[in-house]
Amino acid sequence: MDTAFPPPPSKCTQSSSPSKSAGHSTSFNQVHRRVIIQDYGKPIYESSSKATLLTGLAGCIEGYMSLHDEAGLIQCDISPCNLMVNEDKDNPSWPAFLINLDLAIKVQRDGSSGVQGKTGTRAFMAISVLYGEKHCFMHDLESFFWVLFWICIHYDGCGKGSIVEEFDKWNYMNTGELARTRKGVISDEGDFLRLAEDYFTPYYQSLIPCVNQLRRLVFPDGGRWKKPNFNLSQNMIETLQDAQHNSDAVN
Repeated sequence: MDTAFPPPPSKCTQSSSPSKSAGHSTSFNQVHRRVIIQDYGKPIYESSSKATLLTGLAGCIEGYMSLHDEAGLIQCDISPCNLMVNEDKDNPSWPAFLINLDLAIKVQRDGSSGVQGKTGTRAFMAISVLYGEKHCFMHDLESFFWVLFWICIHYDGCGKGSIVEEFDKWNYMNTGELARTRKGVISDEGDFLRLAEDYFTPYYQSLIPCVNQLRRLVFPDGGRWKKPNFNLSQNMIETLQDAQHNSDAVN
């Protein structure tokens, strides 16, 4: 079954407010709103080339960290549909940018969101978030890795998407099972490379070294990070830029 975009993912958001008592319905006034935005583009998985994909992902990471460092926000929902690229030369928008701050939360003094819950789009949530840890910027940077991993498996070029049952189950697994599955994917480099060779589409096979290098950065020693790495975003951007300028990777 072919599709032009990833299968509809499940949202795992926090539970509703405890002040809402079971069995009591509350009516609300409905207010019609329109949000007018300046920047517009297309989802990153529709990038016309591998170079555009890599540049767009690097730009979105840079934008994410600006949102975190300057606005004090953790986006909490890094997913393919929330990362945008602009390839139109007549479009004055940014070449890459984030959308959808519906789940964004202010950063606390300890660097976390202060929220201990499973928030985000299930297929791209960080392993630690799946286990219920407080959300921080490191988790969102891990989600960027899972977005690229997902695209490399589900797309064989611009607009050529497909369903891959082995990984589409990630949309529907319970969070504990998904966390354990994810750990199995990234823990051993040899196993990861074999998986990538088996499942990355022919179009994205050339990005295996880049994705593996990102795996090394995001999962030091093949496991979950133990303390925040404030250089991680820049290291990820540099890895993507190196691949972008590598003719073997993008041609």
